[in-house]
Amino acid sequence: MTGDGTAFDFDALIHEDKVHRSLYTNPAIFDRELTRIFGGTWVYLAHESQIPEPDSFFRTRLGLRPIIMVRDGDGVIRALYNRCTHRGATVCRAAQGTAKSFACPYHGWTFATSGKLLGVPWREGYAHDHRQEDQFNLAQVPRVESYRGFIFGTLNMDAPALADHLGPVRGPIDDWLDRNPGGKLVLSEANRMRFKGNWKLAYDNSADGYHVIFSHRSLLMMENRFAGDDPKGMSFYRQRPDSGRVRVYYFGNGHHFKDKRPTLADGPGAIWRIEGLHPGMEGYESEIRERYGARADAMLDLAGSIPMNINIFPNLLILGNHIQVLEPLSYNETATTWYGTAIVDDEDELDGAADLINALRMRTQEQFPIFGEVDDLTNFEEIQAGLGAEEDPWVYMDRGLGLPDRFTEKDGVVSGPATDEVFMREYMKHYKTLMAADPELSISRGGHD
Repeated sequence: MTGDGTAFDFDALIHEDKVHRSLYTNPAIFDRELTRIFGGTWVYLAHESQIPEPDSFFRTRLGLRPIIMVRDGDGVIRALYNRCTHRGATVCRAAQGTAKSFACPYHGWTFATSGKLLGVPWREGYAHDHRQEDQFNLAQVPRVESYRGFIFGTLNMDAPALADHLGPVRGPIDDWLDRNPGGKLVLSEANRMRFKGNWKLAYDNSADGYHVIFSHRSLLMMENRFAGDDPKGMSFYRQRPDSGRVRVYYFGNGHHFKDKRPTLADGPGAIWRIEGLHPGMEGYESEIRERYGARADAMLDLAGSIPMNINIFPNLLILGNHIQVLEPLSYNETATTWYGTAIVDDEDELDGAADLINALRMRTQEQFPIFGEVDDLTNFEEIQAGLGAEEDPWVYMDRGLGLPDRFTEKDGVVSGPATDEVFMREYMKHYKTLMAADPELSISRGGHD
């Protein structure tokens, strides 16, 4: 039952081979998602590199809830509600930075980075001291945990531990990180985009290998034209991807993974050789080769986008060198932010090459995130428009369903060709479980000195 008294039969809306259009077009279902999903399960909030030191902060959202991610004065990572406990105004209006406290611009109430209420202007005008009552501290997400720098939060005290929630998808995350010196990365914001469509349209697409040859035709043509006999980028989709080596894996709890690494050649330089074309790459490559000789291929591999798509339900997509975060705004509007990643070479294992490698990494934002993502966002908007046809209610996801020898399953991990929709069928089962549940959500009022 929703807040407006509307009941939903999710067994009738979600079948093995299809889902009902209302999952994307009904505002009441979106409202339910804000509690059952963006509240009831673990949601990605920020990366530790965005709050690197005590008293650093970063603004984000948990669903529609405005959040200040902070590393407080004691170094504790918190997710504070960006809502003054007096009259509800946002207390932090800067996107990112450092601060010893947050002062509400409306009436001047001041809070520590731990969330504790520090001061109330003209306090003698009140009959009691609000600073002595926990209820006036900033609300905060009661459970915040980090996995290798990725910070997640949930309002559900009964949710499993984050490591258990991630489960087998931790393997690809570890692989993605461990190729870097010390297994560490720093995130920097690169591109903000928005589309007029439901957030699930982007998640439906995040492991889809079926659309690539059709939707990204212009990008493939550009790569083919300028690369000559050495096609780059998404060239492994050009042949027969149904029977190719690219596979998609479903790991449970909504997480899935498209692994394109089997398409790589052996030896150093394999990742760089498939890097899509982007401005400036030749100059940086030439400098690295001239300076580092035989070591250059391995260094260029660190600059290249490793062919992995790791999708952490509901809102974190890790693609190549990039992080993409989905932010639902309404049932038919979604913001998406792309972050570039930089290696951290604390031990100077790369003999001073880190700056060149990171410059190339940032320039890779000018490849797929610019030229390819616009294709996807256009598709999402056109799908949302098409779903306005009420008399044609079903969205099908039956590719590969029922075909013999199509899939494998081992230890609960389902795998199939990257062009099949097995990942969508499986994550929708998890979605249905979450939407049918009724978790008890809570906040905390921490912040005690």
